[in-house]
Amino acid sequence: MYIVLHQIKTLIEDCIKGSKFSLLMQVETVADTFHILTRELSTLLDIFPVQELDLNHDLFELVILIRKQCYESKIVVGKEERELRNDVVLVIERIKNEIVPDKSNLAEIFSRLEIRDSSSCRAEIEALEEEIQNWIDEQSKSEIVALIGLVRYTKCVLFGASTPSPSKEIQRRKQPSEVVVPADYRCPISLELMQDPVVVATGQTYDRDSIKLWMDSGHNTCPKTGQKLTHTELIPNLALRNMIAIWCREQKIPFEVEYVNGKLNCRLTNKAALKATKMTALFLVDKLKYHEDVSDSSNEDLNGVVYELRVLAKTDSDSRACIVESGAIPLLVRYLSIDVGLHNPSLQVNVVTTILNLSILEANKTRIMETEGALNGVVEVLQFGATWEAKANAAATLFSLTGVAAYRKRLGRKTRVVSGLIQLARCGPVGARRDALAAILHMAADRETVGKLVEGGAVEMAVEVMAALQEEAVAILEAMVKRGGLVAVAVAYAGIKKLGVALREGSERARESAAATLVTMCRKGGSEIVAELAAIPGVERVIWELMAVGSMRGRRKAATLLRILRRWAAGLNGVESEGFTTTLTSSSIVVVPTSNLVA
Repeated sequence: MYIVLHQIKTLIEDCIKGSKFSLLMQVETVADTFHILTRELSTLLDIFPVQELDLNHDLFELVILIRKQCYESKIVVGKEERELRNDVVLVIERIKNEIVPDKSNLAEIFSRLEIRDSSSCRAEIEALEEEIQNWIDEQSKSEIVALIGLVRYTKCVLFGASTPSPSKEIQRRKQPSEVVVPADYRCPISLELMQDPVVVATGQTYDRDSIKLWMDSGHNTCPKTGQKLTHTELIPNLALRNMIAIWCREQKIPFEVEYVNGKLNCRLTNKAALKATKMTALFLVDKLKYHEDVSDSSNEDLNGVVYELRVLAKTDSDSRACIVESGAIPLLVRYLSIDVGLHNPSLQVNVVTTILNLSILEANKTRIMETEGALNGVVEVLQFGATWEAKANAAATLFSLTGVAAYRKRLGRKTRVVSGLIQLARCGPVGARRDALAAILHMAADRETVGKLVEGGAVEMAVEVMAALQEEAVAILEAMVKRGGLVAVAVAYAGIKKLGVALREGSERARESAAATLVTMCRKGGSEIVAELAAIPGVERVIWELMAVGSMRGRRKAATLLRILRRWAAGLNGVESEGFTTTLTSSSIVVVPTSNLVA
């Protein structure tokens, strides 16, 4: 009896706390479940030894009454509920056929469901999104997606745009760079959160885009182990992807994989939902067109419209595509200026964050780069944004755009981009600095761009911030000395002692990158570099420890580093590499400073 009563209680709580639309669409199923549980309770009450209990008269009569009512219960679904559900189905069908719903009809439906403002609409959307996780079959999930589209559209049309308090928004919005991503969830190549983890022939897991770029560059080995790949098939790591998705949901981080083996994944499409999204995007963009005058930037209605676009752009790829197709980018660009930031900082944050969310879709990157003033506007926010959040999101936008190799080169040639990112990495709060460092690391993948980064002071910056953001800074130094030539090695000389600290005290990834950086510097820089490394107290013991407990690549780099130190100590003229010896001539020795070293 306790189990049945608990099931009834749970069902009632689900009906109270859950989605009103979902409950309406399942009204017969819910009524049938209540009826089954009631009959089970009736059966249990029939055999319940109530006569043997010492109950007072009133309590005894109550038990008999409950038993009678349970026995006589019937499945009843009210006529009003059926009619209301039919109205909802009809509206969704009209949306599917691209017929704009009548506002008065929407108002009546939402009023009868007691959804009467933006706040209750947001709560309903969140309840529906939670509901999706409880369903297994795709049809049910698809129907809920359609309901989400309907509620989102109605929220904008009936109740207008709304902007939550800044504190609430900051609490809700997170980017992967703002939280500590578990090591197992990071791609060993990009060091970023994996969106589409795949397993290669050696059994190692990488993000699909990163390992595909590695293979397309002509490599036939595993980046982590160095083993030759017996085949190039990439097998989706579904278990890990699901774990990452759950973690992202808990951290309130956007997580979406668009295609896996050519199939749509991690999101559901529904014709009605897609049409509703298009209608919502068009409605919001049309409202944005009313504010032609940039001096109107202090208008809170305008800020609310941009915020709604920001939220919509965060949801999925269909929304991002619909917003851009509606012509939103040129309209948003007008509000990236310094003047807007001075008069309405919240508007500037919402605009740059909307562009960031739009840039997640690969096709939108091109639209952003080709829109006149878009890139310059983002860079202006990066340099002169009114708030750290605006600057951080501008940096994150640049990071997103550098995912395309051609744009990486183009951005790297812009002095304002390089100087803005370096300045933010030096002076911003931790979250903003991580966004800037992530963008710089992406740009450092291109050899031509590395030269610009070295000229702009990226190496010095990485040495400066290594104590606070060790893993990111060491990864940047590794890329710089690898592709930046002798100039980068000479500048990085000041960071050798800090690299020694990372080698001794850093995370597994930081120690691996530090070892790789030092190996490259010793090979290119000659005896002066090796001597500075050897001067670090206990460095050989630290290297031995890394050889014993480090990652496969870390152990290999540590072994090479140890051989280099021992050859230098023996007075040999060559610096041993992994599998060969490099002979250093006088022309290959780097002239490095001997004073003012950074400890």
